[in-house]
Amino acid sequence: PEFKTGGEKSSMAIPTYEALKGILKSIYWKPTITWIIDEVRVMNPFRMEASGKIIPKMKGNKNDMALYNYLRDCRYQVRAHFEMNYNHPELEADRNECRPDWNEKKHLEISKRMIEKGGRQDIFLGTRECQGYVKPCKFGEGIGFFDNYGDIPFGLMYHGLTYPDEAYSKETQGCITMRMWCPVMHNGVIKFIKPEDCVMTKVICKMQPKTFEMPEEKKEKVD
Repeated sequence: PEFKTGGEKSSMAIPTYEALKGILKSIYWKPTITWIIDEVRVMNPFRMEASGKIIPKMKGNKNDMALYNYLRDCRYQVRAHFEMNYNHPELEADRNECRPDWNEKKHLEISKRMIEKGGRQDIFLGTRECQGYVKPCKFGEGIGFFDNYGDIPFGLMYHGLTYPDEAYSKETQGCITMRMWCPVMHNGVIKFIKPEDCVMTKVICKMQPKTFEMPEEKKEKVD
């Protein structure tokens, strides 16, 4: 928001940690796992295009014209993994590795199948009108535009939000925390730091995590 003027949208040059995490959650997600973005490879050069949009005004029946600046012809390779989320004590039985229906390989295979099918939910890049598509790939394969480009620093940028159901410290419990960092792209690859390694953070607001209740028949089966 601090880079916007007049309410008009403008794309960042590189995808943020939070945007890539949201795409993975649209592919496959459950409250007992947390997606961790390891690195992203930018395949295509940075190209911008301006798009005029007619948007309704907040007051009155008239419309207004806005000029949005979007990245065009975007393509990325993403490497990520998931970890157990221990911020839901009510789902302890679902995290129990002794249960026969819980093992990491199962969820890994489900994730791979969902990528092959394009995800469980619609994929979009940053905003709803920018439709995205996913498919499996091998990280590092193919020729990228920035393969021999060296280092490109992007300065201070938005990393993501830490929600209370993914809190990693006492400071991030019971609130939404914004994270900032200074990414550097090396030969087209950006290696993300973990949320807990971000030193520039700011509490946005207080919020309690959402709770999930297991069905009674499933509780009896677990017991």
